[in-house]
Amino acid sequence: MAGMTAPDHVVVVGAGFIGLSTAWYLQDAGVKVTVVDRGGVASGSSWGNAGWLTPALTLPIAEPSIFSNGLKMMLDPTSPLYIPLSADAKLLRFLIGFAWHSMPKRWEEAMRVFSEIGITGLDAFDEISQHTAAGPGVAEHSKAADPFLTGFTSLKDRNALLHEFEMIEKTGGTVDFELLTGDQLRGIEPTLSDRVAAGVAIKNQRYINPPKFIASLAESVVARGGDIIGAFNVTDIRDNKNSVTVIGSEGRAITADHVVLATGAWMTDMAQKFGVNVVVQAGRGYSFTVEPEHMPTHPIYFPTQRVACTPLGDRFRIAGTMEFRDVNHKLEPKRIEAIVAAATPVYKGINWENRKEEWVGGRPCTADGLPLVGQTRSPRISVGGGHGMWGVALGPLTGKILAAQITGQEVPTIARHFNPLRKGF
Repeated sequence: MAGMTAPDHVVVVGAGFIGLSTAWYLQDAGVKVTVVDRGGVASGSSWGNAGWLTPALTLPIAEPSIFSNGLKMMLDPTSPLYIPLSADAKLLRFLIGFAWHSMPKRWEEAMRVFSEIGITGLDAFDEISQHTAAGPGVAEHSKAADPFLTGFTSLKDRNALLHEFEMIEKTGGTVDFELLTGDQLRGIEPTLSDRVAAGVAIKNQRYINPPKFIASLAESVVARGGDIIGAFNVTDIRDNKNSVTVIGSEGRAITADHVVLATGAWMTDMAQKFGVNVVVQAGRGYSFTVEPEHMPTHPIYFPTQRVACTPLGDRFRIAGTMEFRDVNHKLEPKRIEAIVAAATPVYKGINWENRKEEWVGGRPCTADGLPLVGQTRSPRISVGGGHGMWGVALGPLTGKILAAQITGQEVPTIARHFNPLRKGF
């Protein structure tokens, strides 16, 4: 869209990682931004995220082993992937597409895209930490994992991850890693139990403290002249042909030159009338925090159990599960208990009853695993969403893509894979 005139004012709907990153990059291009959200900053899936910036593990959610484990497992509320029986037509359509893209050939095609993303996402994190002509960068920085650890109770389980690394290299990516014994892992992190038999140390990965980072990102947007309005429940978007009006509850309205929809798992209903027909389904993840006797200093992942663990200073976040159901459904205690049951055997010195910050959030998933980023059928309305578990890792990159498209700058080539008007489930 080179040669187009940049808008003077853009309204971003959604104050999560995607929305705030988009606002930041738009400000860098000299655009006035207003961010509105039904709750407030990080009221969706951003707050309770594991906070990983891990190119080696940023992989398609739909993958062959998902369905090889059988339908019975997916109907079990204690399993890592849970799909409750439902008559929801949208969910059924999504699941058909999810199964389609879990086939090995299509998974490999998606892997090629994720391999291409690689370090590009990390570069964008470095950019938003810089002071520019528009104002201050994000004060809270990402941290080097140095290294990022994965743990396994058997060598067989570890081989599954090594196969994924082979696929990354086959499709053009690289992973720098070292194999570890269980004793070597415990030498690095004493809180791991004797049940951990093997591990992998992955280099060149990072992580963040999601609540602190997104609060710092919001502060940067405001310091650069942006407005963030909470408790603004958007009920309609009206394309006026030369402007766009965002209609909120209680009769509030904001008119601007362009609107970006970054509403996460709530995107489908709002974006569909502008030609975005790919279903965005909530893949609900759960997390909580604990205080181990020996606080880990590295992020730790147990792929078989699907348990993701991140040190957040004075507490340790434990996250996991994927639950395809209505985004507004209440927190299910059984899902928290399932994470505890999976994590208990591989740790020691943790009082699992003393859990805090229990949380559930709907990660916006597409059946093919690729986000929806770009202009809709209206040249005045763009979308950014559908990142699945990787909204934090790809947030700044998404904001960079959208801002470049909207203001007529050079667009990163990776954007060609994220067309929101593509045909699909």
